[in-house]
Amino acid sequence: MRYRFVDKIVNLEAGKKIHCQYTWPQSLEIFEDHFPGFPVVPGVLLTEMMGQCSALCIESARTDLTAAMLVQIKNATFRKWVSPGVPLDIHAEVLSEQAKLARVVVRTEVDGIVAANSELLLTYEAKDKLGLPDVDPILATYLAQFALES
Repeated sequence: MRYRFVDKIVNLEAGKKIHCQYTWPQSLEIFEDHFPGFPVVPGVLLTEMMGQCSALCIESARTDLTAAMLVQIKNATFRKWVSPGVPLDIHAEVLSEQAKLARVVVRTEVDGIVAANSELLLTYEAKDKLGLPDVDPILATYLAQFALES
């Protein structure tokens, strides 16, 4: 994935809950214009970040080689400015899952304070059709660390 907005998985209950972390690099060109002298992560990028974290949770429990993709955003709320260079905690919980659709609630926190939250709907597509690896590298890293600790 070219634009990865998850640095690592902190905790995972496969297919149920996930806690990810990400820090937006201050060097990204977007912060020159959004906004000059007051860099803020755009809400659309926060939403994509929450979608990527949610997708990792869903994909962790699937035995087929499918990727979860964002198809609907409901009730997105942005409560706090998010600046680059600040560590973010992203928490997602799967509310329901059907054959081709999962419903997830997700929030982003800065120092324990909710900065953004939303309900997301994700669908599935074959990874080979999307040119994605069979196992997501961030998920593989987490699972390898978990295996070493067991």
